[in-house]
Amino acid sequence: MIIPIYQADAFTEKLFGGNPAAVCPLEEWLPDTTMQNIAMENNLAETAFIVKENDQYHIRWFTPAVEVALCGHATLAAAHIYMNQLGHNEPQITFNSKSGLLKVIRQHDKKLTLDFPADRYNRVQSIPPAVTEGLKVAVSELYKGSFDYMAVVADQKTVEELIPDFKTIATLPSRGIIVTATGDASDFVSRGFFPQSGIDEDPVTGSAHTLLVPYWSGQLHKQRMTAIQLSARRGYLECQLAGDRVLMSGYAVTYLQGTINI
Repeated sequence: MIIPIYQADAFTEKLFGGNPAAVCPLEEWLPDTTMQNIAMENNLAETAFIVKENDQYHIRWFTPAVEVALCGHATLAAAHIYMNQLGHNEPQITFNSKSGLLKVIRQHDKKLTLDFPADRYNRVQSIPPAVTEGLKVAVSELYKGSFDYMAVVADQKTVEELIPDFKTIATLPSRGIIVTATGDASDFVSRGFFPQSGIDEDPVTGSAHTLLVPYWSGQLHKQRMTAIQLSARRGYLECQLAGDRVLMSGYAVTYLQGTINI
């Protein structure tokens, strides 16, 4: 069996920046174990598998360890590949997913905008010891969304200098934890740690911004914001809270095209 594979860097204008994702267009779904093994072999934060049925695209995402319910950067990468390599000429592509309909719109400057559902979150009154022990910094506020914890810390420098204990973070009952603060050169900054999903630190996490954007919109009293994810590869996003949807815009760059032989 020959399976096409592409790889693109998302939320960046240059190669070797942002977050790399693999994209595998399929004629029909492979067994889950096969898709999981491909994702493990790719060893990227996410591998997206897409099946087109009539005029509908269906997308699933796998980390090296598990299938996840939502992934932003791999959806951006998939839209980029379909629009630039696979002949999708319309300015919008819609994916059916476990998290509902996800739209990606191509702007005039080739920037892509993700249209995702906003996450709901609640403040955690009693901060679990694994949070402070795992992050090794003081946490001023802690929230829990559908997937992740979100820890608010003092400033950007604190976020940049984090050296987490991933084994401790992995004990949290969540997909992972996002650490955030106001930014020096952007409205807010973040880093995301997901050892539970086989990803110690994710370079750029679109799905995390479905939680970050509603929170910072309320704190900063702004609908439109800029964000930087402060991983070593860096990711740059333009964000907007639009009712119960979060819009996240960024670029993507194709890195690789090939085939998988099974």
